[in-house]
Amino acid sequence: MHAALFRSHVPRYLQLADLFRQRIAKGQWVSGERLPSLFELVREFDVARVTVRQAIDVLRREGLLDPVQGRGTFVTGKQAPDRWLHVSATLTDLGQIYRGTTPELLNIAEGDTSPRVTEKDGPLAKEYFFMRRVHSQDGVPYAVIGIYLDKAVFRRSPRKFRAQLVIPLLIEMHVPIAKARQTLTISTADIEMSGLLSIAVNSPVAEVRRVFNGADGTVIYLAEVTYRGDFIRMEMDLRP
Repeated sequence: MHAALFRSHVPRYLQLADLFRQRIAKGQWVSGERLPSLFELVREFDVARVTVRQAIDVLRREGLLDPVQGRGTFVTGKQAPDRWLHVSATLTDLGQIYRGTTPELLNIAEGDTSPRVTEKDGPLAKEYFFMRRVHSQDGVPYAVIGIYLDKAVFRRSPRKFRAQLVIPLLIEMHVPIAKARQTLTISTADIEMSGLLSIAVNSPVAEVRRVFNGADGTVIYLAEVTYRGDFIRMEMDLRP
């Protein structure tokens, strides 16, 4: 068995599907090209035939591969997802993420609920408005986000906060943000996330937790976001 596939706790067919997806994205397998034979892929990755078939089936359901009985498996014209979603390191960059894009928002829950915070996060505001929504681009869901927003801020424009992206709106409304930070954890999709993001169970995801504090130190915005792993790209400037 291929050593890299053996080390990870993610199911091997999902790891293989991601490798195939990257070959398509990078142009190693181009539109209309026939994939190497099942025997060749089994030999290259040292996995069982069923593992290769499962990986191909994942990409078939995504529309990237087209298995043809008696002829082989072909790359379709559909492109693999572009990792356009950058995990930004500054609040300004974060506000620019969606410039030139128009994500579709599906609100799946809302209500008056306070977040759980640590001492490091800061004190709670009096009330919060909670929204849970799915973000999609070109019909493909890429993030599930739960947002806790200081209700005093939410009341300034409830209709806009329900219908628009919250961070660009906070910046546009000049809501004072004294401190902002986020943490990122690599994880895998559970059953609920796999359904909401249209990915297989245990597919790689990035979990991001963002906290914004107001001038008095209170938490005015807290978000818990789960991103599809195939939409995320992280870039960092390293200090010498």
